[in-house]
Amino acid sequence: MDAVIAVFALLFVLFLGLGVYATVKVVGAAKRGVDRGITQARRTVEDQTLRAKSFAQPGAAGELAQLRLKLRTSMRATQDTLHAAVAEDESLKESLGLFERLSAHGHELDDELKRLESEPDRGALGGRLPELRERTERITQSADALRWAARDRAHRFAEDDLDTLSAQIHMEAGALRHWTTPESQPASSPEPQPAARPWPEAPAADAATAGQTWPETPQSGPADEPARPAITPPAPRPTYPWQKKPRPESTT
Repeated sequence: MDAVIAVFALLFVLFLGLGVYATVKVVGAAKRGVDRGITQARRTVEDQTLRAKSFAQPGAAGELAQLRLKLRTSMRATQDTLHAAVAEDESLKESLGLFERLSAHGHELDDELKRLESEPDRGALGGRLPELRERTERITQSADALRWAARDRAHRFAEDDLDTLSAQIHMEAGALRHWTTPESQPASSPEPQPAARPWPEAPAADAATAGQTWPETPQSGPADEPARPAITPPAPRPTYPWQKKPRPESTT
């Protein structure tokens, strides 16, 4: 009895532990989803604010907003492209590592641009704009180069795979239509041979003594030759001038 109670207690503790673990996992996943949603919403609001500032504020403040918007857009697009491509192409891990190093410079520049938005000295801000513009251009160009290289690589692999697949499909289609190939054409049937001459039937049991009969064959003589009479008629006698004419018989 004590063993049964111990087993049930152990099962209860086990199920309780599994329930707590599942609850923690679900809560953690929900928290991560909420955090991603909040981050995405904050990013969207900040991008819209920067876009509004770039159009509404003239001068250095508006150009700072444009630089930040350009930097964030380029870095985010490159990050999404590399993370999506590295799952299918392991050789892009090195490119992803280079982008992480580039991202450190990008975050540093973005933070600096954000601080300069509240700079009251517009003259000093205008003097730093060329250097900030150059840094932004260098970082965005490097990010764009990585992004387009990854896209071109994926596109090239897709074309190579499509070419290989097309060649295999053409080969399979040719194999399925094997009767159309010249080497597989059936040989021409030989001309029909004349039927063999039949053998005579075996004689009946009651005619064992009779000779074997053969089928009659047509005579090989010409068919249009007239029949020759049995007796040749006499030819007329020749007459000579010194012979007397025959006298007619008297009727008296």
